[in-house]
Amino acid sequence: MMLYAGVARVCITPFWGVELTGWGYYIERRWQRIHDDLHATALVIDDGHRQVVLITLDLMLIDATFTRVTRERIWQETRLPPDAILLTCSHTHNAPSAGGLRGVGECDPVYEDWASRQAATAAILAWRRREPVRVRTASSDLAGHTFNRTRPHGVIDPTVTTLKVETLDRSPLAFVVNFAAHPTVTTDWRPFEVSRDLPGEVCDLIEQALPGVTAMYVQGACGDVNFLREYIDPDRHHEPARLLASEALETQIEAEAMQSEQVGFATEMARIPTRRWTHDEIQRDRDEAQRRLQTGDTANWRETIGKSMTNRPDDMVQRHGGDEFKAVMAMARFHVEWTTKMLEDLDSRPEYLDTEVQSLRLGDLCITANSSEFFSPFAMTIRRQTTAPQLMIACYANGRIGYLPDPHDIQVRSYAGYQSPKYCNQFPFTEQSGAAMCDAMLRTLDRCRDR
Repeated sequence: MMLYAGVARVCITPFWGVELTGWGYYIERRWQRIHDDLHATALVIDDGHRQVVLITLDLMLIDATFTRVTRERIWQETRLPPDAILLTCSHTHNAPSAGGLRGVGECDPVYEDWASRQAATAAILAWRRREPVRVRTASSDLAGHTFNRTRPHGVIDPTVTTLKVETLDRSPLAFVVNFAAHPTVTTDWRPFEVSRDLPGEVCDLIEQALPGVTAMYVQGACGDVNFLREYIDPDRHHEPARLLASEALETQIEAEAMQSEQVGFATEMARIPTRRWTHDEIQRDRDEAQRRLQTGDTANWRETIGKSMTNRPDDMVQRHGGDEFKAVMAMARFHVEWTTKMLEDLDSRPEYLDTEVQSLRLGDLCITANSSEFFSPFAMTIRRQTTAPQLMIACYANGRIGYLPDPHDIQVRSYAGYQSPKYCNQFPFTEQSGAAMCDAMLRTLDRCRDR
């Protein structure tokens, strides 16, 4: 059996006036400078019977509508099944979102539609460029350069997984890297610049090392993982990208050709348990927010309104130009808006969340994906239980459901466990939610390998 592949990249840098997502509430973070262009990059793999598409996007987030529309545009031209098309974001915080989060960057519907068209264009071009290839996959660990930001000595996923696609004359065609860590290495000191951040730098380094290759970055389970804070520095921010790119390239030196050349895919709508907000929770937030907005009171906000609203409360003041009043009023505004929206259907909304889970098979490599900011303990559970020879875990994929925290963060009502559902207009996840997601991902992994 012969494998065929094509790769293509297009620009998705936002036009003037589009806000970047994340970093703070109601900052109106319209970009001021383009540090490096954003991309939509597509890889099509074809075994002669089935085809799968991987699209990596230099966006913070996409929603299910963006995914559906983009898949439809690709299908209209190629007739590729929508279930075979995976869209995943690098989660750079120096980019816009498509279907964003309340308060942390206004979405621009014109930009969203254009970015979707560009993503579809990349996939269609990659599909048209298919040629015979050889594919190799490998993995290793990169430990000691990331940390679990939710607890001391917490679990991280250090796995670096790579896929290298070569033409029959051994010319490099595509190189995919999968790793898990929040790509916020440069955001704090250049917050108003468009940038791919670390994922883009890793891709650039790989392309410099392998002339002619197109590199792609698949973001892993980084909901609770950051790069070491010492790297968030104008003089040191290059270090983790260089380490990761070097490790990725090293994995492929001794990599052997795949034993299998079959392609497959599987999806399911996973039903994830949630719990209904109580009326007391909503009214407490609403009363405090309205009082602060009416009186201008900023006392003790770190212990009340700001306790779970941000991982590091004083950063929120800094991001509002050092103006504590402005920061607190922004947080109060957020609480009025989220409670207003939630009260519309609080008692009638189902106490669960249906969300897409998808897995692709590319020979010996499987990619399993969900729409959450997935936590590391769940990623390690999947790695222990899967029988896939090589595995990539793709998060921020095909939709947007916010953080999916483990029981520890749910119990302590952390930012991930208690704030994230508010800006996603969702009910909070429960201690059973992560296990339900893992089960669904393992089922799709099994199914995509059976086909």
